[in-house]
Amino acid sequence: MSDISALWEAGSIAVIGASERPGALGRKPLDYLLRYGYKGRILPVNPRSPEILGVPAYPSVKDAPGPVDLALIMVSAERVLGAVDDCVSAGVKLAVIASSGFAETGEEGARLQTEVVARARAGGLRIIGPNCIGAVAYENRVLATFSPLFGAESVPFEPGTLAFVSQSGALGFGAASLALERGLRPGWVVSTGNDADVTALEVLRELATVPEVTGLLGYLEDTPDIGTLRELAGSGKPVALLKSGRTEAGGRAAASHTGALATDDRVLDAALRGLGIVRVDDIDELLDVARVFESERRPAGNRVAVVTTSGGSGILAADAVEAYGLELSALEPRSKEALAQIVPAFGAIDNPVDITATVLSDPSLFDRSLDVLIADETVDIIVAAFCVMAGPDVEKAVNALSRAAVKGGKPILVARTGADFLAPDAPRDLREAGLPEYPTPARALRAAAALWEVSRPRTLPDAPRPGAVPGPGAGATEPELKRLLAEAGIAVPKGRIAEDAEDAARAVTEAGGTAVLKAVVPGLLHKTEAGGVEIGVTADGAPEAFARLAALGGQVLVEELVGEGVELIVGVHTTDLGPVLTAGLGGIFTEVLDDVGHRLLPLAPGEGAELLAGLRGARILAGTRGRPAVDVAAAAELLHRVGELVQDWPAGFALDLNPVRVLPRGAVVLDAALGFETPEEAGR
Repeated sequence: MSDISALWEAGSIAVIGASERPGALGRKPLDYLLRYGYKGRILPVNPRSPEILGVPAYPSVKDAPGPVDLALIMVSAERVLGAVDDCVSAGVKLAVIASSGFAETGEEGARLQTEVVARARAGGLRIIGPNCIGAVAYENRVLATFSPLFGAESVPFEPGTLAFVSQSGALGFGAASLALERGLRPGWVVSTGNDADVTALEVLRELATVPEVTGLLGYLEDTPDIGTLRELAGSGKPVALLKSGRTEAGGRAAASHTGALATDDRVLDAALRGLGIVRVDDIDELLDVARVFESERRPAGNRVAVVTTSGGSGILAADAVEAYGLELSALEPRSKEALAQIVPAFGAIDNPVDITATVLSDPSLFDRSLDVLIADETVDIIVAAFCVMAGPDVEKAVNALSRAAVKGGKPILVARTGADFLAPDAPRDLREAGLPEYPTPARALRAAAALWEVSRPRTLPDAPRPGAVPGPGAGATEPELKRLLAEAGIAVPKGRIAEDAEDAARAVTEAGGTAVLKAVVPGLLHKTEAGGVEIGVTADGAPEAFARLAALGGQVLVEELVGEGVELIVGVHTTDLGPVLTAGLGGIFTEVLDDVGHRLLPLAPGEGAELLAGLRGARILAGTRGRPAVDVAAAAELLHRVGELVQDWPAGFALDLNPVRVLPRGAVVLDAALGFETPEEAGR
């Protein structure tokens, strides 16, 4: 048993701050452990009571008979240090600190939290919390929590396969209650509060090793650790995360709640997408994804077939397929031929397949249509959409869908648009058949997209090439940066520094007779705005242009003119998640369209091309409205080479390649600049 797994495997639980007083928070865990039949040893700790609720109590956890697998600390903030010291002395390996009054309250609380964690770590004690509601594990009936959820008169307590981990305890247990109401069965619910030591991600990573877990769901406020994210993604278990703080106001609220840190939200989106972790936007979506995670059926691809009894539902489903990045299967010709013999003439055999309301008089329509779609090799996921079917008709549909799911092994999701009173047993029957059910086609397709996101094959990032280039200093000039780029196999314009006006004329001739002249001035990043760029300079005009640029106080770079193409902006900067590559349409499109994509480095094979294909302006690269297509493959290769170049550069740098001109053949970096967040970071 690992230290963290005591949350669901503890054979003994000490409740420090236990109380017999009705309504006291220190009483609730004891009530719950007794009420729900915890089989391990319950050890109340209270120096003033020899017995609590009929259970022998102890003055200190040090006095309790060991070993103690898990301690729940429920005393005031100023007494927590003493409780932690006692746990260390007693050899406890994991403690849940429910107490508030720490980093969420300000600087003084943050200092106390730091001291608590330092003492715990020095003594080999891991901490969940503080400022959390605790944890519950249904199979072993471990209830180290004071959540009011378990004080309700009737609470379903059947072990499930879903794991919920939340920084916010109230939100986490609230989501768990909604899950129970919707027929979902969580098996583990954990709140981690301030994430001062053990983080929510660490708990999710540990739960991923539990064989019975089929889906991991988390609510985070802190910026997640990329290493733990990668380990979690590599577990093979499907993961969905609700990460708050998308907006500036949300980030401030998160900081005041748990002392959470924030990062660029688009960077986090890119990181999760690259790892195959689903990001959801609200609790409803989290629970919709949870429903599809309960089933272990996984799609082989993203092609969807829709079978419906309602033309309107079919249209909505088709819209949702495209909106969520899935593909509507074209169906094999033999499938259409078979469906033509099944579907009424006033229905539709093209996907979406509309078997019409005739199914009410001929229930076999569902069976026969599903058989065709199950056998179709162009179909990976089936969505069955029906409306206002009642009683026995729903039962027949459920039976047909269940048989098809078993027969074909393909995921089948159900969009049943109709009130529960029409078929009160339908939710239970669908759940027992392993068929995720949703009230609308859009919600079913959103869940299907999440299922594909966690199922699609992924490649590992490129291995670093030998001879990684150490990062240049903060004062690196454009020519110095371009030399590094060229050494890394990244194309730059031919050119050189001109020594004087006459040499500038010679350099223009060497560049082909017409050239670009640039001022190279330390600290001058936006050359164009400062008048530091002259384009189309001839040998005759070179001396005058040289004089103007040299007057800005630096050197003058002469470069060849590069042909017409499409301009990209490419950059790399470091974040809390690690170095991030950003690329998008450059030139006039940069600020107008804000059309960029982000990827964590290192890039996986094909990830550069995927980033470019995902831009809204991807068609500009492919050629549109008379513009020639450009070399997208060369642009993608450039992204990978840039990622490899900076792999050993120090934290805090920001590399800006703008523009990168993508030509009909090749891609060339026209300008390069480097900055650092602080001078100290440049010297690391």
